[in-house]
Amino acid sequence: MKLSFEKSVKGRRGVRVAQSDVPTSTHLRKEFLRDKDAQLPELSELDVVRHFTELSRRNFGVDTNFYPLGSCTMKYNPKVCERIAAYPGFAHLHPLLPQLRGGGMLTQGALQVLHDMDILLREICGMAAFTMQPMAGAHGELTGIMMMAAYHHDKGNKKSVILAPDSAHGTNPASAAIAGYTVKTVPSDAEGDISLRALKEMLNDEVAGIMLTCPNTLGLFNPHVREICDLIHSVDGLAYYDGANLNAIVGKVRPGDLGFDIVHLNLHKTFATPHGGGGPGAGPVGVVKKLVDYLPVSTVVKREDGTFALDYNKPKSIGYIAPFYGNFGIILRAYVYILMAGREGLERVAENAVLNANYIKEKLKPWYDIEHGQLCKHECVFSATRQAKNGVHALDIAKGLIDAGYHPPTMYFPLIVKEALMIEPTECESKETLDAFIAAMIAIAEKARTNPEELKAAPKTTPIGRLDETKAAREMNIAKLS
Repeated sequence: MKLSFEKSVKGRRGVRVAQSDVPTSTHLRKEFLRDKDAQLPELSELDVVRHFTELSRRNFGVDTNFYPLGSCTMKYNPKVCERIAAYPGFAHLHPLLPQLRGGGMLTQGALQVLHDMDILLREICGMAAFTMQPMAGAHGELTGIMMMAAYHHDKGNKKSVILAPDSAHGTNPASAAIAGYTVKTVPSDAEGDISLRALKEMLNDEVAGIMLTCPNTLGLFNPHVREICDLIHSVDGLAYYDGANLNAIVGKVRPGDLGFDIVHLNLHKTFATPHGGGGPGAGPVGVVKKLVDYLPVSTVVKREDGTFALDYNKPKSIGYIAPFYGNFGIILRAYVYILMAGREGLERVAENAVLNANYIKEKLKPWYDIEHGQLCKHECVFSATRQAKNGVHALDIAKGLIDAGYHPPTMYFPLIVKEALMIEPTECESKETLDAFIAAMIAIAEKARTNPEELKAAPKTTPIGRLDETKAAREMNIAKLS
């Protein structure tokens, strides 16, 4: 496929721009002005449409392919959510429109969405209040840890350590470090859960809190999670819930009822909003009552006359952590999804997620090793150590899946599993889709045994085949790819 620049024909146009009736500015400094025209491809409208349509056909997308990614769920995005998010009354709003006076009624609907979403997430997670500002899950993590730091500073606590399990998402220790904490790793026990013995040995007055994913990144629900939270509270620490895996327990268990003090959510992982390519995203954060004063400003409040307004009166707030009110369009999509699903629907989300993951686990157990074979929740983690004996690694299996028409699962994570393949089917996929994926995985396992060299050369069905990824990372030169 040619690049758009290669298709360019001098003088060809796809758009006619009206002559500007705005006076030319003479106030810009010369160094801010171009000294020559922008070097852009010159194409007709049809050329452009065909070019990007062809590009779209070469992409994996949730509308065309099954995404068995673990811990980074790609679930379907209901088209009704997209349609409502595109309503002019929402999509055409400017964040600087007035709340009440003048054109204020234009913003009342949007403010109510933010207010009502706060109420819904409080009930789902067992929290006292939420902020909608964080623009992604990792941003939510940082927000939560900043509130944790503000709480301890306000109390005069001299705390400097955050605990995190060795199976934690990499963003957990990164967020804690950015907030100024030292991160100490708690090892896992033989069952794949955080070691209670090791945790107890690490507890002291320096511990500000713990960051836990529940179920964890092995897809396992820790039966001692309440005890862990109580242990952290015993040293005046706070328990932070990484909501990446909430879809395994949504509607069934509330993190607040388990003892967590702070919760961040990934709306794309649990509430069916778009994700990928670096955005868009949303990572709301909820807190228990004693942390409400530290929430970012502003928050939406309902006034006595029934109207909605923004409250900036929070002296202990950690301040703004994002422009305006968060990624409103994504929050709106999740709001629609929650209302459509209702309590019963959200319970079925967890039930189906667990059923689908365990179905895959049981079907593939004869073909791939699994270190923790007990009942999992929403995802299961296999090991390709058996295939590695023939020189076929997790990366080769992932490449082979591309040739079979599937997006690869998460590879080499969590780090505590050798040759890890983390598979999360989500609650949305049908048995027929799962059976086809299972058949592809079995065929790859058989090929790894009988013809490993073929897998090492995969993928062969893509425009660009197997790359030397180490060399590509060290000597990035996109021009050579053409």
